Amino acid sequence: MVSQKIIKWLNKQKKKHKLSVKIINLNQIDKWHYNSSLIYHKSKKFFKIVAIKVVSNFYKNKWDQPIIMQKEKGILGIIKNQKTKKYLLQAKVEPGNINNLQLAPTFQATKSNYSRVHGGLKVPYLNHFLGIRNKNRFNQSEQGFRYYRKFNSNIIITTTKNIKKTPNHYWFDKRDIITLLKKKNIINMDTLSVLSTSLSKKKIDLPINKTTFIKKWIQNFDKKYFIKTKIIKLSQLKDWKVSNISIIHKKLNHFSILGVNVKTNEREINNWQQPIIKGKPMAFAGLIKTKINDTDHYLFRYLLKPGLKKSVFGCTVNSSDISVYNKKKLNYLEKIFFLKKQNKNTIYKNILSDEGGRFYHCQINYTICFINIEKVKKLPNNYIWLSYNQIIKMIDNKRLDIESRLLFACDNIQHLK
Repeated sequence: MVSQKIIKWLNKQKKKHKLSVKIINLNQIDKWHYNSSLIYHKSKKFFKIVAIKVVSNFYKNKWDQPIIMQKEKGILGIIKNQKTKKYLLQAKVEPGNINNLQLAPTFQATKSNYSRVHGGLKVPYLNHFLGIRNKNRFNQSEQGFRYYRKFNSNIIITTTKNIKKTPNHYWFDKRDIITLLKKKNIINMDTLSVLSTSLSKKKIDLPINKTTFIKKWIQNFDKKYFIKTKIIKLSQLKDWKVSNISIIHKKLNHFSILGVNVKTNEREINNWQQPIIKGKPMAFAGLIKTKINDTDHYLFRYLLKPGLKKSVFGCTVNSSDISVYNKKKLNYLEKIFFLKKQNKNTIYKNILSDEGGRFYHCQINYTICFINIEKVKKLPNNYIWLSYNQIIKMIDNKRLDIESRLLFACDNIQHLK
């Protein structure tokens, strides 16, 4: 149970942080250029909206789509007090947050933001993260269908020093975070992303699949399947309606690109405009969990995504639109998540938001179902069991996609280092 002090602080933050977001036409976005090729900030910093053409034998079709390109790496950083074992998080509003305020990392900013390209205030705690060497080793990929080869540095730094917190920051212990992860849209995606990279391995871990088998398994798929992308002009998008107002999929099957005008009172700047991605009302990410050799195992899929350079391990089930997914022809593993009796086997279920700085009102239903291994029939060839410690290793090697990494963390946050 969350302490009354935290509840009181959160309620105070909700009253203090004001946010007004108005949808505007793409060609009306101040300080951004929108032409037939792309959308970009006049400073040529921050991010761009470009178009890509995708060819793949994994999906057995080809398509085109808009996508966010942001070459600079952001920093997602959390300060942990080694003495109190508490984590410093901040109350932060984002234009895309469905409930305005969520708990973000101690420091969450792109290079353009913390370099103050927008002319705004300095981001607190910047100096704690700028001096870290070889930040690339902390990099983790972002959404592979919406970002083009985008990485953020996910960093936890520990200290024994007394660090003064700002009024918008608060110290949370592990129990607080575990409790808050069971509540809808409180812990933001970036906080969970950082925490997912700091889980401890277990002393005893007996995997059903050896590391050499997993390596060969994914190599065989990499030889068999490919995905190729080519950057094209926005005006060359065939499957999308590109107008001065927005960029919308012609069959309304996917996300849209909109413009927003943002007014707030507790950010580095109080008013700005930007393009933003609006997804479907509810996405879905599910993992099947079981016990094998008295060791926790999770069921993953081999995946290729247009915005990622390498193949990744993804959730047992993943869809950007849960309403459509339910109507598809499902295999017996996918059906587990949508059967009425599924509720008896659900060990985690919650709705969490995508990052609100780039995504507008995008939510994901995160679900983990436990199943007895005896009830699992023969696996489809693109599914594989990974043990707990193997998953930690895959996170270190940047081979889990963001949805599976975050969902795994939801189930194992008690193992934070």
